[in-house]
Amino acid sequence: MQFLDVKTDFAFKKVFGSNESKDILISFLNSIIDFEAGKKIVDLTIVDPYQIPLIKGMKDSYVDVKARLSNNKNVIIEMQILNVAGFEKRILYNAAKAYSSQLKKTEPFSTLEPIIALTITDFIMFNGTDKLITCFNLMEKEKLIKYSDEIELIFIELPKFNKKEEEIETITDKWIYFIKNAGKLEYIPKNLEKEVEIEKAFDIANTAGMSEEELETQHKRHDFIWMQKGSLELALKEGIEQGIEQGIEQGIEQGKIKGKIEIAKVLLSLGDDVERISKATGLTIDEIEKIR
Repeated sequence: MQFLDVKTDFAFKKVFGSNESKDILISFLNSIIDFEAGKKIVDLTIVDPYQIPLIKGMKDSYVDVKARLSNNKNVIIEMQILNVAGFEKRILYNAAKAYSSQLKKTEPFSTLEPIIALTITDFIMFNGTDKLITCFNLMEKEKLIKYSDEIELIFIELPKFNKKEEEIETITDKWIYFIKNAGKLEYIPKNLEKEVEIEKAFDIANTAGMSEEELETQHKRHDFIWMQKGSLELALKEGIEQGIEQGIEQGIEQGKIKGKIEIAKVLLSLGDDVERISKATGLTIDEIEKIR
């Protein structure tokens, strides 16, 4: 069997945002979001389900899945492969926009429903922690008093998940393993087969059941994403190499200046004339006076 690389944005939306994906999305969200006891998602409505004609020609590096949960919360799920400039601010902006756009002119603020922005990244966002899943909301700085749960940001950093097939146990591990590795697999791992929703996700991601139009769109999208990723990596590599080259040049130049200063100090200690020292070292008379 061959499966779609679920990390690509539209493949992600096909698996988690199709009309037949409701039970898949419920299982996934319940495994990630830390709800209070007894408040798990039992139902949801997928907003703007996956449709092939709508994804052709789009040039963004992301697409999101939106759902309204049975507990009245709204969730935006996004798969992001490219670490582009302003990414963190866009996440916050989209969450704030989704929150504020609920309110009509004549409605009171009390009608606003909470927003959860769940972002899965194929790159490291938070170097200061090895936590795979991080959650953020509004709190008081010192006492950590919670202000509100109205906007919650959740991040899953795939590079921090390194468990092998035989090591995965929890439903959370199983879903993250599926997202990270589905495109590399040729079979459904045995300990994932036991999960009905994950097995169904594999069925949707199975390329054997896709139309030629879907396959063409997904392959083009995959190529576009990985070309963009390659461009970013090349730019980073060239930037590092240029920085090293400039650093070497600056080091050589600084070494030359330091050498001239040391020569000037020796000549000054021998009582040599300032003008003669200037001609010998290339330093200005003012610079030699400062050294003296």
